Amino acid sequence: MRTEQTHIAFLRAVNVGGRKVEMARLREVLTGLGLGSPRTYIASGNAFFTTEGTDRAGFVEHIETGLADAFGFPIPTILRTVPELRAELTASPFAGRQPAADERFSMVFTSGPLPADAPAPRSPKGDWEVLGASGGTAYVRWQLRNGRSVNPAPMIEKAYGVQATARFFHTTEKILAAAEKA
Repeated sequence: MRTEQTHIAFLRAVNVGGRKVEMARLREVLTGLGLGSPRTYIASGNAFFTTEGTDRAGFVEHIETGLADAFGFPIPTILRTVPELRAELTASPFAGRQPAADERFSMVFTSGPLPADAPAPRSPKGDWEVLGASGGTAYVRWQLRNGRSVNPAPMIEKAYGVQATARFFHTTEKILAAAEKA
């Protein structure tokens, strides 16, 4: 027996650098791809949909192809189910902690598992460091320098050979809450 499951799609690099993706249009495209009840959360590329299938690689390929066709540029997509995201939030070293004024906590979602024995990367300037990982998610502490932060996703992609996209920890908690709503 197959059961319907909610998936969370984290889209990389939308609504930055001229890569415009309107959320209403994104929901239309996801509907056209046959995904159930698509919804979005804020305009930074977070979408939810339901499906009965379990072929994550197939979903990613289907979604990425459909998004590229609809928007005219590639949109890397990282998928999590609601239980997976809940577990990743629970495993986080940030739960119950408040960042200092000059730091931020984020979760970097990757397209594959991170090797447990790999050294945790950090930026050469010391403005971010990976504090740990759970499955395909790295937990990153950012140190603001002159009020600015650097996105660690590109270096994590290079270090581990995966695609990645980052969300702040507090935003990820809100994304999960929105995904859990019927």
